[in-house]
Amino acid sequence: MENTPHSIFQQTARQRVSDGEIVPILSGCESSLRLLVIVCPQLGDFDSLEYAWWLQRERQQLEAEGVAVRMVGIGNRDSGRKFCEFTKFPAEWLFIDPEAKLHTQLDLYAGLSLKLPGFSTAQNAWLNLMLMCAGIGSPGTLSEVFRGYKGDRSAPQLIADTEIVKAKPLPPIEGSFFNVAGGSGFQRPFELATLRLRNMAEVLGNWLTYVPDPTYLTQRGGTFLFDTHGALLYTHRDRGILGFAANMSQPLDFLRKSGLRL
Repeated sequence: MENTPHSIFQQTARQRVSDGEIVPILSGCESSLRLLVIVCPQLGDFDSLEYAWWLQRERQQLEAEGVAVRMVGIGNRDSGRKFCEFTKFPAEWLFIDPEAKLHTQLDLYAGLSLKLPGFSTAQNAWLNLMLMCAGIGSPGTLSEVFRGYKGDRSAPQLIADTEIVKAKPLPPIEGSFFNVAGGSGFQRPFELATLRLRNMAEVLGNWLTYVPDPTYLTQRGGTFLFDTHGALLYTHRDRGILGFAANMSQPLDFLRKSGLRL
């Protein structure tokens, strides 16, 4: 069998978070009109949490359009259950790859891999992660961080006016608060940064659950969209932190361009 992304997914079985069973990750996708497979970094990674948020935002429409979604993340089943509890991502759509073997098969970017003498594997992973957060070996990361603070008129409003966001150490914030920065109907200044702060507080407060093994802290992910016959319609391979989409203002824009009504 040809070693394409679709054939790799067809041959891959992983632990499903919903029931703990090891099953093919494409099980249950046979009748779908589109198949969206997201291979994400650590489940405690900014990108994984933020991507799940966008998918949840469009979940009803994805199901209405016949799109089957599967996500594979680095962690263990406890990581997966915590991830689904926080993001509301369906546990039956999420699979676990503790050692990032699928990422290697797909030749996804492993991130910086500097190794300092005397440093343990975990210490080197942390060093490389910090450098990537500073934009080294992680193109676009710093500009994406700044976009979260300055706002983006090409992106949709992220927090409804009546929604209450709890992002420690900040007090609870109502969505309408962000209107003072210039209105509504688009991503206001500090709006995305607040959601990212909420994600960070969640992960740091449950670090050992989300990241049971820090070896793969720098590993990046990828997105693969297939038609009903398994033909690859779209792919994106992450090149850095906060780079899980080609268009971070509209991360699911590629679905609209493929003809889906989202």
